[in-house]
Amino acid sequence: MSEYKNLLYHVQDNIATITLNRPDVFNAFNDELSYELQDALKQVKRDAEVRVVVLTGAGKAFCSGQDLKAIAGGESRSLSDSLHKRYNPIIKAMRDLPKPIICRLNGVAAGAGCSLALASDFMVASEKASLIEVFVNVGLVLDSGSSYFLPRVVGSQRAFEMATMASKISALEAHNLGIANRICSADDLDETILEIATYYAKAPTKAIGMMKKMLNKSSYSDLDTMLEYEAYCQEIAGNSSDYKEGVNAFNEKRKANFTGN
Repeated sequence: MSEYKNLLYHVQDNIATITLNRPDVFNAFNDELSYELQDALKQVKRDAEVRVVVLTGAGKAFCSGQDLKAIAGGESRSLSDSLHKRYNPIIKAMRDLPKPIICRLNGVAAGAGCSLALASDFMVASEKASLIEVFVNVGLVLDSGSSYFLPRVVGSQRAFEMATMASKISALEAHNLGIANRICSADDLDETILEIATYYAKAPTKAIGMMKKMLNKSSYSDLDTMLEYEAYCQEIAGNSSDYKEGVNAFNEKRKANFTGN
């Protein structure tokens, strides 16, 4: 397993936990962290032992976005190139990963950090957490997928307000808007995360991976396309070991022991 300088990577009981680990700058992205996160996401995709991912930040913040101090005073850089090389591969890897990603929102998620949270499949937020699209405060536009995810979750008008006014959203507001699946006290965050992650670690991973892909596809497809795609995926799921185990468990009136295959 690779050793990282800017993040922590740990696998236990089929759960991979990726922790952004620059707490002194609220886990802001520098170049190294972005490339290390890309590598960590490749690891969880390759590792058959991993059936669910928990993504979080060290210390008080989830992720405060780009580390502006890290690029201040340096050579002029293309922001487009930075997105293509650093951030876009992260978001694509998260959405393409055939395993669920749980965002453990322990604190503020700002800018690209907000995009990272939105790109997750399931969000559990501490009551002390918040989300904010801060791009407008430095004269920039949404990036790292926020322009895609945000209006689909909160609607176009609320997304416009959050984007253009940098309106901070509390954990409670995030839950009410449908951004966060669960909110809990900071003291209960780890217990809640473990409960949900354990569920997914024991669930039929192949079926969940395909459902994630189906839901991604549905955002730009019509009904006929999705009906055909459902039939295609159902054929694959019906030939899986987990389907056979699920049927046997149902008939034998016991809990299914899914292996993710």
